[in-house]
Amino acid sequence: MAGGSFGPTGVAKERAEQYQGKVTSYVIIACLVAAIGGAIFGYDIGVSGGVTSMDEFLEEFFKTVYDKKKQAHESNYCKYDDQGLAAFTSSLYLAGLVATLAASPITRNYGRRASIVCGGISFLVGAALNAGAVNLPMLLAGRILLGVGIGFGNQAVPLYLSEVAPTHLRGGLNMMFQLATTLGIFTANMVNYGTQKLKPWGWRLSLGLAAFPALLMALGGYLLPETPNSLVERGLTERGRRVLEKLRGTQNVDAELQDMVDASELANSIKHPFRNILQKQHRPQLVMAICMPMFQILTGINSILFYAPVLFQTMGFGGNASLYSSALTGAVLVLSTLISIALVDKLGRRALLISGGIQMIICQAIVSVILGVKFGDNQELSKGYSVVVVIFICLFVVAFGWSWGPLGWTIPSEIFPLEIRSAGQSITVAVNLLFTFIIAQAFLSMLCAFKFGIFLFFAGWVLVMTVFVYFLLPETKGVPIEEMTLLWKKHWFWKKVLPAVNLVEAEGNNI
Repeated sequence: MAGGSFGPTGVAKERAEQYQGKVTSYVIIACLVAAIGGAIFGYDIGVSGGVTSMDEFLEEFFKTVYDKKKQAHESNYCKYDDQGLAAFTSSLYLAGLVATLAASPITRNYGRRASIVCGGISFLVGAALNAGAVNLPMLLAGRILLGVGIGFGNQAVPLYLSEVAPTHLRGGLNMMFQLATTLGIFTANMVNYGTQKLKPWGWRLSLGLAAFPALLMALGGYLLPETPNSLVERGLTERGRRVLEKLRGTQNVDAELQDMVDASELANSIKHPFRNILQKQHRPQLVMAICMPMFQILTGINSILFYAPVLFQTMGFGGNASLYSSALTGAVLVLSTLISIALVDKLGRRALLISGGIQMIICQAIVSVILGVKFGDNQELSKGYSVVVVIFICLFVVAFGWSWGPLGWTIPSEIFPLEIRSAGQSITVAVNLLFTFIIAQAFLSMLCAFKFGIFLFFAGWVLVMTVFVYFLLPETKGVPIEEMTLLWKKHWFWKKVLPAVNLVEAEGNNI
């Protein structure tokens, strides 16, 4: 791979072939503990849909929805259409959007661990408030604190994982965040399946159990080592070297450490990373930081994961059957993420994203056709067609689980130079949470308006994002994180966008 100077960003030379080290138990343990932040995110995604389908919860806080649900003449697609109920789910993500922007300077100036600990504590308090809620304001206050926790955790954890992982396994280890997210979703679905039988307080247990992963995240964040990149960036080079030697299992870390030192010198010269990220030389990374998380949500996956029990009940499944079906989709998501972890550093990011996109389009189109032909107002799907719908929803979830699910987080976390890395990750998380909020708030109304066409709406977006990846996303497999900036000058499109002076300098310094 050609190297050289790349203007005012990145490292001067490629030293990847000089990197040494192995996968140590230190790396594995650090990644496992850090990824608990994903479990918190996943648990909340999974628990929200199950709780909002429980009659006792609806009767307590959303009496209008409860009454509407009991009316036999209500349209199948519109029985849950209530902005207050949607706000219960979406308020968390709006709070997370604001929190992740506040987390960026903390992550940069005080380290990745500080943000992970702050996120765990906030989520712990929010879970306690939700479990003990006696009115809607108390319930929403708990959700907002949960959102603050997710904002901090999602900002810091993917960065942490990218920075401690060896280059050749960065994709797989970074996906520990997504694996933990899927395990959190599956756990929440199983908890909901059990607690819906504990009337009338089962929903409190579902919401309160979120405190367990939050406690683990706070304690784990306190015990974790700081990343070498963060230590070097804050002037603690010798400490950073010691941590890097432990992570790599060797004292021969000069090349990797030098890359970090070079990057940190530039990073410390940048006083306004959010302003710097808007400069032309960072245009490709900024586009990815916006488009990757936006597309991840526009697959429609969160609609299925948030509202799986509601969605299956809408299709005519009984209460137990709907929770069982949503638990099945959660289990499928976990298994498909394991597939992605195994393949991402072998096949690469692009192959997984494109193949996953094609499968998601096919599955969404088939589900839409079945519902359009066989399912109308006040009707239930036959048992045979119900099974087919669940199968294709599971196949959709499988495709998401090996593609946009983990890679929507992995790619943005690995492409930014150090000087704007925390700002870039904040933008990624903010965009993700903004679109999560929009879809969470609008989905029940969209379901009522679009009916079966909701699946075609999301399929159209998956087509757009698959084309986007094919033409505009270079392969990042095997590229050291500190040398990622050198990738863009070789891409057929982005080399035309980057400042001409940088390209001339880069070509003139090839090694």
